Amino acid sequence: METLYNYFADIPSSHRSIMLVSGITFFWLLEGAVPLFKFDYKKWRHAIPNLFFTLTTIVINFGLAFLLLFSADWVKANEFGIINWLPEMPLGIYIFLGVFLLDFFGAYLAHLVEHRVKPLWMVHLVHHTDHKVDTTTANRHHPIESVIRFTFTLFGVFAVGTPIAIVMLYQAMSLIFTQFTHANIKLPKSVDKAISYFLISPDMHKIHHHYRLPYTDSNYGNIFSVWDRLLGTYMYMDREKLVYGVDVFPDEKKNTNIKELLKQPFQPYEKPTLSADTKD
Repeated sequence: METLYNYFADIPSSHRSIMLVSGITFFWLLEGAVPLFKFDYKKWRHAIPNLFFTLTTIVINFGLAFLLLFSADWVKANEFGIINWLPEMPLGIYIFLGVFLLDFFGAYLAHLVEHRVKPLWMVHLVHHTDHKVDTTTANRHHPIESVIRFTFTLFGVFAVGTPIAIVMLYQAMSLIFTQFTHANIKLPKSVDKAISYFLISPDMHKIHHHYRLPYTDSNYGNIFSVWDRLLGTYMYMDREKLVYGVDVFPDEKKNTNIKELLKQPFQPYEKPTLSADTKD
């Protein structure tokens, strides 16, 4: 455990890049072997806008990384934050609690707020308007959303008190999980269901990408599913019924155009209220 901790404390940027590329490559190939849906699309063409937004996310996170490092070093030096206020514990438990709580602040809470606050929902909409969800959808985030997500993660570092080793481990796990849960792969239902009792599974997250309420506003988690289960935001539906996108933003041509996607948060739009005819 100490070896793992020390590795992520000083992880080279090149290793993080390898994780990103390796994850996309692995799940891309797996999608061809065991697809959930046989999409009628040119996969590379579909990937272009998603990879563009992946690149903008990398640039923004790299540019703001000094804030993350400073904050993580500060909480460690000053023994600030939840995990530093608890009694002394084994390193393994310390790491687990750090990742577990950081997942709440940096992922679940950020995601929930983006769905509940209209201006933030308009920004997050870019992620939801992908009509062919696959592993490249994972980092399809408007640059403004990348800043929002970073801000929540930074808040989480202060609240939880995570040193940089745990922050880097959390980000690595978050990257792999989001590629996994967005991947167009078909696990046996029993396996997917078993995973979803503690971790986010592919089927569980894809319900969140269903085009209609109330499913769009559910299953916000990124790594751990217990946040959704504890806080009442978990929902289930048969994966065969899934339809991706957003029902009031149906223009697939616009939703695959980078220029249009960059403008998407600033277009007039009313999020529909839940009514009987929005239920499947």
